[in-house]
Amino acid sequence: MTRPTSRRTVLAAAIAAAAGAGAVASAAQAAAAPSGTSRASSRAAASLVDNRFWTTYSDWRCGTADGTRAVAGRRAGLVISAPAGSTGYTDPHTGTSATWEYATWTSPVHRSAVPATEVIASWNAHTPPGTWIQIELRGSYSDGTDTPWYVMGRWAAGDADIRRTSVDDQTDGRSTIWTDTFSLDDPASGLRLVSYRLRLTLYRTPGTRLTPTVHRIGAMASDVPDRFTVPATEPRVARELAVPRYSQNVHVGEYPEYDNGGEAWCSPTSSQMIIEYWGRRPTEEDLAWVKPGIADPQVCHAARQTYDHQYEGCGNWPFNAAYASTYRDMSAAVTRLGSLTELEALIGAGIPVITSQSFFKGELTGAGYGTSGHLMTVIGFTAEGDVIANDPASPDNEAVRHVYRRREWENIWLRTKRYDANGAVRGGTGGVCYVYWPALPTARQRLVLRSLGLM
Repeated sequence: MTRPTSRRTVLAAAIAAAAGAGAVASAAQAAAAPSGTSRASSRAAASLVDNRFWTTYSDWRCGTADGTRAVAGRRAGLVISAPAGSTGYTDPHTGTSATWEYATWTSPVHRSAVPATEVIASWNAHTPPGTWIQIELRGSYSDGTDTPWYVMGRWAAGDADIRRTSVDDQTDGRSTIWTDTFSLDDPASGLRLVSYRLRLTLYRTPGTRLTPTVHRIGAMASDVPDRFTVPATEPRVARELAVPRYSQNVHVGEYPEYDNGGEAWCSPTSSQMIIEYWGRRPTEEDLAWVKPGIADPQVCHAARQTYDHQYEGCGNWPFNAAYASTYRDMSAAVTRLGSLTELEALIGAGIPVITSQSFFKGELTGAGYGTSGHLMTVIGFTAEGDVIANDPASPDNEAVRHVYRRREWENIWLRTKRYDANGAVRGGTGGVCYVYWPALPTARQRLVLRSLGLM
């Protein structure tokens, strides 16, 4: 799994292999009910998606703390109060060993409105130099047994202290962590994950008052349906957002140490477009490491700041969301939408969305390529309902804006099974997307985000 496409192919193949999984009427689905404190989306049962995020002062106080404390204010967060202890960590990507002070916070158990086959965690945090965080998940299966504590990421905004990384080879024989995604090995068995909790460990250099500040932690749980096609929707929104256009292909060959250069930078390129749409940019100091004369150096910066040193790629979904949240007063999450109608609601509120899809050449009219995994930025809809996307897989910045046929794009994005160009069955991501928005959204934006379980 050394390339973004190969990693997504492995996970998608596992989904595709579970033929009929979405049709299994498991007893767990009937038995499970959302918890009284859940912020699960109101449409969870219908869309098979449940979002739960901890982000308020009350949220941080309701968890189990060991050396951490909640901080109030304009934007609440979790910080180190008094370290619970110290521990050694040897970075597998540099071989460097160091001792770190640490403190932990464990969320309450969240009983998902949707007994799940997949869970993806995401977080928003500030990690000054000399600090980093680890995110873990432990779940309970529908048969009453538990998973181990799975590491969902070891993360820092920079790369001077540790190399941000996912952790391979995590499995209990029934579920596996595929880079950033918890996935059941055999969804067709009817086994589901019915609840989970998250554990944060905050690290800092011993003897300092430094601390990470975590503003948001949560997860999207979903029962991935088994479908080659999805129902068509009727257009509801005609609007185009003024999102900057950046081409990943402008950067082909640049900084090959970060996933072979621009040819694989669809995810950070898309992230940078939306970050700048919201009026944020890296500083000159941030970009000082980029060679002079390189066009759009901020795209190179985004690639470096999203690079997963285990996955060896820039396509780690939560790492992209975490990168977006390093900018002033930005929130970000990884989720799964159930229809273009939901995506239209976000566009109507002025929120562009980064979507993940796969297709063979010829399936998406006007794309001119095929892919086993690609990110693009949806910026609007035409009056006819067609999708307007900033597609970074374009020869230059001017060519980035595309209009794709609604029905083709809708099916490619939302399906979970597909045929490749050779007729073999492959998987699809089933509506996975990144959503970035200001920490203080407008009333309309807040309403839409809440309806999707993101606030």
